Amino acid sequence: MARIALVTYRPDEGETSADRDLPVLVEALRAAGADAASRYWDDPDADWGSYDLVVIRSTWDYSWRAAEFVAWAERCGQLTRLANPAAVVRWNTDKRYLGELAEAGVPVVPTRYLAPGDPLGLPDDHEYVVKPTSGAGARLAARYTPGERETAVRQLARMHEEGLTAMVQPYLTHIDSTGERALQFFGGRLLHGSRKGAVLAPGTPYDADKVPHPRLRPWQPTPDELAVAERALAAVPNAPELLYARVDLVDDEKGRPVVMELELVEPNLFLWLHPDSLPVVVDAVIAAAR
Repeated sequence: MARIALVTYRPDEGETSADRDLPVLVEALRAAGADAASRYWDDPDADWGSYDLVVIRSTWDYSWRAAEFVAWAERCGQLTRLANPAAVVRWNTDKRYLGELAEAGVPVVPTRYLAPGDPLGLPDDHEYVVKPTSGAGARLAARYTPGERETAVRQLARMHEEGLTAMVQPYLTHIDSTGERALQFFGGRLLHGSRKGAVLAPGTPYDADKVPHPRLRPWQPTPDELAVAERALAAVPNAPELLYARVDLVDDEKGRPVVMELELVEPNLFLWLHPDSLPVVVDAVIAAAR
């Protein structure tokens, strides 16, 4: 019997987990004959080496503790099989990987990086987005017009004080009409697609809580979207070792799909929206554990 740990985050006291899929997936794995359990990634008593497979599922607090989380992944990967592998986790927790994808010829949202001490040079002729290179759920992200430069500078100052590198991207206006598409892969195959509305509303403070997946619904990826997603995944270091992946796409100003983000660490699977995908995920996880 395969022993499998599904790794999640520890909710704050009095809160419940936001991962709707986790208990369903644990139960489905048990029904399929696995000894499955959910564990907190920062549990000091967890014996990771006792599991045949440790699957990172919903460690949604990692971006607050990125260095600690990557160190945990590296330790865990030395004790057992970790999915996705620690090398992928290290690479994907820093969104400077978008520059590497662009160098590999993958169409991505144009991105400029501002580390602490760099000249600011914010756009003065179009809307833009400022967010950290290590973040999730639109944390510390906001969109600005050129006239809101002072507010953007204050955001950058706070991020730099915390040692964070910022990303500056043009706000691609097609997202307001065509949304953001998430293509989910599992076991090397397309699992399903989803589409959501724009997350960053005008005037929303960068430090405000955002709804990470507004108006989410199933989506059938177009051939162009699938081609871009596959090109992006092919450019990932250690790509053959990926158990799961999510490619988030938006349209550029000419209506062509480009990569906004690769989710290779802890992507929401949206199994509650795609219940037919549950058996596929269960089979792939058990196969990986063997």
